[in-house]
Amino acid sequence: MGWIGETVDSVKSLQIRQVLTQAVTLGMIVTSALIIWKALMCVTGSESPVVVVLSGSMEPGFKRGDILFLRMSKEPIRAGEIVVFNVDGREIPIVHRVIKVHEREDNGEVDVLTKGDNNYGDDRLLYAHGQLWLQRHHIMGRAVGFLPYVGWVTIIMTEKPIIKYILIGALGLLVITSKD
Repeated sequence: MGWIGETVDSVKSLQIRQVLTQAVTLGMIVTSALIIWKALMCVTGSESPVVVVLSGSMEPGFKRGDILFLRMSKEPIRAGEIVVFNVDGREIPIVHRVIKVHEREDNGEVDVLTKGDNNYGDDRLLYAHGQLWLQRHHIMGRAVGFLPYVGWVTIIMTEKPIIKYILIGALGLLVITSKD
């Protein structure tokens, strides 16, 4: 039967103590990942300290699949900075460059207008109906670094869910059948 038969025999021979140990180990790995994510959120001040570029709107600077590292500080946002923002009514954040900054005279708050480097016009068509500027609460963070192409793993698993399920199944099987 080969590899599949050996895997089935391996699963059958597991003892309850071994299964519980492996389940606890898996739980600790998942918990550690969540703790690291929350710590990154605290250190960077961003609700999402790492994002993947999903479109070609920022080429040639950032390509689809690049991972961006974000940081959010109290400093005012300046024209030329690359920001990640959420728009009311859309769940996927957008990565674009600030092209104009508008300071409101009544309260001194700064509003920004953005544009993708590879787009012809500004982003007002992407904003919520009637919205002309982004306010600070829309901004998730400023790009402070990037890793090229590493985000393709996320894109592939999102666009082809079967690959995600196969990968999760294979990793789960590996955890169940490992003897250590």
